Amino acid sequence: MSRTSIITAPLRLATSHFRKTSKSTLDRRRYISMYGYTQAKSLIYTKYGEPKDVLSLHTHSLSPPHSTLLTLRTLAAPLNPADINQIQGSYPSLPPFTSLLGTPSPSAVPGNEGCFEVLAAGSGATSVRKGDWVIAKHTGLGTWRTHLQVDESKVLRVEKEGLKPAQAGTVGVNPVTAWRMLTDFVSLDAGAGDWFVQNGANSGVGRAAIQLGKRWGHKNIAVVRDRPGEEGEALKRELEALGATKVVSDTEVGARDFADRVKEWTDGGRESVRLGLNCVGGKPATAMAKVLSPGAHLVTYGAMSKQPMQIPAGMLIFKNLVFDGFWVSKWSDAHPAEKEHVVAEVLDMIREGEFRNIPTVEVPWEWATGSEALVDAVQGTLEGYRKGKGVFVFGET
Repeated sequence: MSRTSIITAPLRLATSHFRKTSKSTLDRRRYISMYGYTQAKSLIYTKYGEPKDVLSLHTHSLSPPHSTLLTLRTLAAPLNPADINQIQGSYPSLPPFTSLLGTPSPSAVPGNEGCFEVLAAGSGATSVRKGDWVIAKHTGLGTWRTHLQVDESKVLRVEKEGLKPAQAGTVGVNPVTAWRMLTDFVSLDAGAGDWFVQNGANSGVGRAAIQLGKRWGHKNIAVVRDRPGEEGEALKRELEALGATKVVSDTEVGARDFADRVKEWTDGGRESVRLGLNCVGGKPATAMAKVLSPGAHLVTYGAMSKQPMQIPAGMLIFKNLVFDGFWVSKWSDAHPAEKEHVVAEVLDMIREGEFRNIPTVEVPWEWATGSEALVDAVQGTLEGYRKGKGVFVFGET
């Protein structure tokens, strides 16, 4: 046999094998390289700006994992507001620009949440094995890509039975935020009839807080943005079905008689509104704080209005209100074991049918999906009302 025949024979064998296998992209990619390299596509940015201006799709290769490294295939990855803020360069923690993906200029991959399947594990990996599902242990993993390679210490294994990828892929931020805010600042007493009030109640965190409150026996007031006619009524019914005790609009909260209505709901004020959850800021947050009981806490975890919150002196002097902040990224980095516990509890609730995810809008991502479709989906998260949270759902990649 000639030298040329010796070199090309394995290639012909691989090609023949490829033609006999299933048409799935996963099988197809296994024969692209004789050396076990995995082909991947990532959304990247090399400078800060609006998604439509700075995002692009980059193709690259991942070498076989060694030591404690894992090669992961992304199954689902949500599009969160924090992800957009990182692309814009306005978020407190920003992923570093690196040359690890072989881009001409240092680049970063957006995305902080996701659900992944383990394709391969290095010989030193002990916590997971091929076929397991994992989620990010910390934010900043860079999840908007078909495949990635990380150390096993960067992910948490989740039991995939009874779950969809989008459910597992969206559990690490919003439900964890709601859980910690409901438990870390005040001890709400269901027996005493304690209440909490929150704005942005239609958000992922808001819906999670409503459902956890219902499970733990806490009454709550859910504040949402004004919606006209039947749209507003439908949302009210939806949140009440999740467990909201009362659903009101921003306009109602700002009305002169709102404090009287809250007093009526709370048995003439004998029940306390001991906790407020704020993701809006500005005047709506100040109006909501007015109905808090003396000594209550208002926890801020977002500022969607992009307006500063003004605190009247009377809230501090006469009502002794406490104003706190909560950032789940920082909390998760400091409490990985507690995060793992909360994630496991919420996933069990999902399996039991006791927790419903926020409505989602699936954005299909196949190997052939082009950059324009993906970037348009990201940019679309910035435009007005949406039917649900955008989630990249990965098919044949």
